[in-house]
Amino acid sequence: MVFCGKTGDALNALRTNLLDPSNVLQSWDPTLVNPCTWFRVTCNNKSSVTSVDLGNFNLSGQLVTQLGVLTNLQYLELYSNNISGQIPDELGNLTNLVSLELYSNNLSGPIPRTLGKLQKIRFLRLNNNTLSGTIPVSLTTINTLQVLDLSNNDLTGDIPVNGSFSLFTPISFANNRLIVPALSPPPPLSPPPPLSPPPPLSPPSGGPSNGNSATGAIAGGVAAGAALLFAAPAMVLAYWRKRKPQDHFFDVPEDPEVHLGQLKRFSLHELQVATDNFSHKNILGRGGFGKVYKGCLADGSLVAVKRQKEERTQGGELQFRTEVEMISMAEHRNLLRLRGFCMTPTERLLVYPYMANGSVASCLRERSESQSPLDWSIRKQIALGSARGLAYLHDHCDPKIIHRDVKAANILLDEDFEAVVGDFGLAKLMDDKDTHVTTAVR
Repeated sequence: MVFCGKTGDALNALRTNLLDPSNVLQSWDPTLVNPCTWFRVTCNNKSSVTSVDLGNFNLSGQLVTQLGVLTNLQYLELYSNNISGQIPDELGNLTNLVSLELYSNNLSGPIPRTLGKLQKIRFLRLNNNTLSGTIPVSLTTINTLQVLDLSNNDLTGDIPVNGSFSLFTPISFANNRLIVPALSPPPPLSPPPPLSPPPPLSPPSGGPSNGNSATGAIAGGVAAGAALLFAAPAMVLAYWRKRKPQDHFFDVPEDPEVHLGQLKRFSLHELQVATDNFSHKNILGRGGFGKVYKGCLADGSLVAVKRQKEERTQGGELQFRTEVEMISMAEHRNLLRLRGFCMTPTERLLVYPYMANGSVASCLRERSESQSPLDWSIRKQIALGSARGLAYLHDHCDPKIIHRDVKAANILLDEDFEAVVGDFGLAKLMDDKDTHVTTAVR
C-alpha cells in the first residue's frame, strides 16, 4: 500500500532529491504505509513526524519545497553533509520547529525572511555554508532563540542589534563580511534648570552680618556644582543602561583554539530568592560537587541550581571551571545547557534548566509503586537521545569532548522524556590528532 499522505510525499520528495552514497535511506520506502518506521524519522503518539535527523551521512543534492508541509516537525537536522542549493522559503511554515541544524553543508543564496515565522525555535545553526545577502531583520523577533550561529558564510550588511539579537556575541556572526554597528555616543546633557536662590540665612542674635550672607551664597554655589557633578555620570549611566540589556555577563577565558560563548551572571540574591534561601525542601539531589536545588526565577521559569560544597577544594574548583568551559563549548538539544552561573568569594553556583522527569536513575530505581515503569518506546527514545548527545561530543564538537562520567544519574529527562546528558565536571578535551584517549579519572 502506498503512503498517500502529504507527509510521506514530502519525505519521499526529499529522498528522491538527495544522493545517498552510503545507502542510509534504504528504509525510506514509499510503499510503506507509515514513514514513522523510516531511518532517523521520529513520530509522536499520533503518528505525526516530529523529527528528521540525517546529520553527517555524506548526503548531497538539494532541499525540497515540500518540506514545508511537515507542520508538526520539531527537529530538522541535516548538518555535516554536502547539500547544496538554497534554503527553501517554505521552511518558514514549520511553525513548531524547535531546532534547525543545516550547518556544514554547501548551501548558498540568502537566508529566507520567512524563518522569522519560526517563533518556537531555540537552535538555529546555518554556519559553515556559503550563504549570502543580509541577515533578515525578521529573525530578531524570535524571542525563544537560545543558540544562533551564522558564522563562516558570505553574509553582508549590518548585524541587527535589536530584539533577541542583543543577546548574541560576535562569535555568532564571525567570518562573514558583516558590518558591526558602532555604539552611538550618549546625547549631550541638557543644561540643568536654573537654581532658585537659597533662602536668606537668619542672622545671628548679634545683628546682621555681610560675611554670613556671602558664606551662604558660596555654600549654595558649591552645593549646586556638586549636584551637577554627581548628576552627569548618573545621567550617562542611565542612558547606557536604557540602551543596553541589563544582564550581566562574563567571558570564559579562551583557549587560542576554542571560542566560548558568554554566560549570564546571576546575583547570589537572585538565586537565594529563587530557591527560598536554599531551603532543604527544594533539594533535588546531592553529588560530589554539592547539592542541587530546584528554583523559580523572577520570570517564572524553573531552574536547577547546583551549589558547590562550602568546604571548597582545589579539585572542586577545577571541576567547577571544567563544567563551565565544557558546557559553553557543547551546544546540542541532547546536552544539558548552562543558563548561567554565580561566583562570589564564598559561593560557586551553576544554573541549569529544570528537568521535570529527573534522571534515568531516579525513574528506574526511585519510582513509587503507583508509577508505571517506562515503556519500551520511551526507553528507546532515551537511549537514542543519549547516544546523539554523546556522538555530538565525540564527533562534532570542536574540540572534541570525552565525558568520562556517563551513568544513569547523569542522563536527565525533560517533560517529554527527551534525554539530556549532563554533569561535565570530569570531562576532558580530545586533540583532533588523537585516535585514542584514556577515560580513566585520575
